[in-house]
Amino acid sequence: MSTRGHIVVLTVTLCCLLFVVRLLRRSQLAERYALLWISISTILLFLASFPGTFDRVSRWLGIAYGPATFFLGAITVLFVIVIHFSWELSRLESRTQVLAEEVALLRADNDEGVIASG
Repeated sequence: MSTRGHIVVLTVTLCCLLFVVRLLRRSQLAERYALLWISISTILLFLASFPGTFDRVSRWLGIAYGPATFFLGAITVLFVIVIHFSWELSRLESRTQVLAEEVALLRADNDEGVIASG
C-alpha cells in the first residue's frame, strides 16, 4: 500500500477511535461496549501505524494474501459481537417478560383494592 493509503487508513481509524471516545463522554455508549470498541480501534490503529506487522502476522499464520487475514479477523470479531448481542437480547427479553408479569400482578392487586374499598 502506498504512503497516501496508509495515511488515509490511519486517519479513518483515528477518527473512529475519537468518535467512540466522544460517544462515551456524552454517555451515549455504555462503558462495557466502549471498552470493546476502543480495544478494536486501538488494534486497528496499531496495524495502520505499522503495516509491516500485519504482513508478518499473515506470513506467521500461513496466509499468502494479507487482506485475507484482515477479513478473517474482521469476520471473527463480528461473529463474536453478534453472538454477544444475541445473548444480551435474550437476557433482556427474559427480564422484560418478568417485569411485564410483575406489572400485571401489581395492577391486578391494585384493581382488587379499588373494588374492595369502593
